[in-house]
Amino acid sequence: MSGHSKWSTIKRQKGIKDAARGSLFTKLGNMIAIAARSGSDPETNFSLRLAIDKARASNMPMANIQRSIDRGSGKTGVEQIQELLYEGYGPGGVAILVEAATDNINRTYPDIRLAFTKHGGSLAEKGAVAFQFARKGVIRTKGSNDDILMQALDAGAEDAQEEDGETVIYTEPHNFAKVRDSLKSNGLEIIEAELTYVPNATVTINGAETAHKIIRLMDALEALDDVTNTHVNFEIPQEIMAE
Repeated sequence: MSGHSKWSTIKRQKGIKDAARGSLFTKLGNMIAIAARSGSDPETNFSLRLAIDKARASNMPMANIQRSIDRGSGKTGVEQIQELLYEGYGPGGVAILVEAATDNINRTYPDIRLAFTKHGGSLAEKGAVAFQFARKGVIRTKGSNDDILMQALDAGAEDAQEEDGETVIYTEPHNFAKVRDSLKSNGLEIIEAELTYVPNATVTINGAETAHKIIRLMDALEALDDVTNTHVNFEIPQEIMAE
């Protein structure tokens, strides 16, 4: 993928991933609350442990983390948060999945629909877009060499590839926790680890105008507090991003 930027890379480079700390903590809190519905003990609930690790990496206070756990496990008595997946198309027909966590669907759906329509996209019916993606564990480690690749495969990874000086490791969802913990125990530095949606095929956007329209739509979606993650099937050549 040399010379191309995936959306996850673009988000990091542009620094748009919840630039406002308050918005970031809201999103992380929602992710923790969703995970805590399956159990409030991170030792036995890997999804919760993953969400807490992500929150700690962003310097979220422990008090906020605990409140989110209590909210998700029903200890606070407030409206329990729901996890939703929206499907849509962006400019150029690119496929977009939007993960959201909310205690008010009547607020979340109109906000997401407005972001799509205002920026040249549209929401789609359930199932119209999701089939273009596969649920995978994705682990990004610092460094890239044959030893890391072999460690990943030996730990049970499905695939691994070098990308901009890092190693991106793909696993089946049921092997995700085992592979992540194995790599950490071997001393590898984990930059990012999450269960996510990986496109079965990607579309390269070669027009600067279309590319910037897509980025504006993605910015608008990421700016919504209820949106916890976005997944896309597009790639943009670096020279197009620079225009």
